[in-house]
Amino acid sequence: MVGMSCEHVIGVQDIEVVPGSTVGCEECLELGESAWVHLRMCLSCGHVGCCDSSAHRHATAHFQATGHPVMRSFEPGESWRWCYVDERLV
Repeated sequence: MVGMSCEHVIGVQDIEVVPGSTVGCEECLELGESAWVHLRMCLSCGHVGCCDSSAHRHATAHFQATGHPVMRSFEPGESWRWCYVDERLV
């Protein structure tokens, strides 16, 4: 259910999106690409990766590699958060 908390939210940072703080998906930029659809930010470490609608799905790959469970939208005007473990908005 939207807005309900989960145990994975405890201890993560509620990092604010600062416009201009990054130019895009960290891994896509390293690959010389810039064709991501939307950006997501890890609330454990601040990593910014591309969404699952993007070709490389770097935000999900970051979760799979690190186990960092909660991310938020990095899009202007959006503040929703997603728990990968519980597969729901939190």
